[in-house]
This record gives sequence, C-alpha cells and structure tokens, in this order.
Amino acid sequence: MGFIPFLLSTFAASVTVGNGALEFGQGSQQAIACDSKIYIAMGEEWHANPSATDPSAGYFRVRAITVSNLDLQSCAGKKLRIRLINGTSQEIGIGPIPEAKVLQVTIPAIVPVSNIGDSTALLLSYLTGTGTPISGTLLASAALSVSGTSIYDGSVLNANSADVTFFIDPAATTVNIDGQSVFRTTVETIDNPSAQVATPTP
Repeated sequence: MGFIPFLLSTFAASVTVGNGALEFGQGSQQAIACDSKIYIAMGEEWHANPSATDPSAGYFRVRAITVSNLDLQSCAGKKLRIRLINGTSQEIGIGPIPEAKVLQVTIPAIVPVSNIGDSTALLLSYLTGTGTPISGTLLASAALSVSGTSIYDGSVLNANSADVTFFIDPAATTVNIDGQSVFRTTVETIDNPSAQVATPTP
C-alpha cells in the first residue's frame, strides 16, 4: 500500500462577505452573502501522472474546498456556491462535463445539531457558470460539520461557526484539477428557495 501525501493550504486567509469584499491572496472579488466573515481552505493530495520520460510525474490535485466559520443561523435555507478561477480569470471545470463550473449545496432551513455527510440531504448539485442546474452523474460530495474541529484553523465547530466541505471528486477518477492552476475561489450565497435544483442520478 502506497502513501498518498495530503496537503491543506489556506487559500484565502480572510474572506469578508456581506457588503464587503472577498479578500484573497491573489486579489479581491465583490460578493453578497449571509455571513460577515468566512475562511476558505483548499485540500490537496498527490495525483500520479506518469509519462514515458518520467514515471514519477504528477501534481497536487484539488481534493476539497472548505468554507469555514459559516454562521448556519444567518445562512439557513440559502444556497452556498463555490467556483474555482484560473490565472486568466476563467472558471475551472469542476464536474464530469465542461459546462460544470459551480458546486452548490443548500444550507438546511433548520440549523442541524449534528454533522451531515449526506450530499443528497444538502441538495448538492452542479451548475453552469450562469447558475443553470446540470442534471446527470454527480462525482462530487459534500459535508456540513457543526461538531469537531474546523479544517481551517482547528477551532471548535458549532452552529455559528460551521464547516461546509465540497469534495471535488473523492475517487479521483475524472476531475483532477492541478492546485497550481487555481488562483481564486469564489463563494456566494443565493437566497432563492423556490429555484429548481438538479437531481443527481445514482
């Protein structure tokens, strides 16, 4: 059994949302959201990609994106979206088809008292860059944590400081994004509870 290294990098040291700006190491992006201060952590793991000239070639793939310090009471019932942006300000595909640019979950309307690891319960779905739901096979998964310790800084989690983690492709079979290609992460909340959500097929 081989050893697969796993890295956790702080992708955005401080993200101020609300009527403020998202502050990234690479720049800033305006956003409207339900929380005044959240943090982003990007988890990476080694992905072997051997070539004819270098059998040890590979890169650190984006394994997960965690939104930390999220106030579930303020964000109850809202949709939480993430997207990855490359060095030329283009959205990076995060699903099995090129149109999948956004991952979205719905924060429960009733604040949970225990962790949720069921992506279906969180209504996880892919969206196009313009927000259109994409149906079909869902390779990603998601988890919401209100107990334990934060992935971002190890602080104690609770309903006012929760972690939401998006796992891009846990099996690493199809979606393998080189971490060096990610220059920004955007986080959005959408307050449209009646909007149709795509239903993933098993």
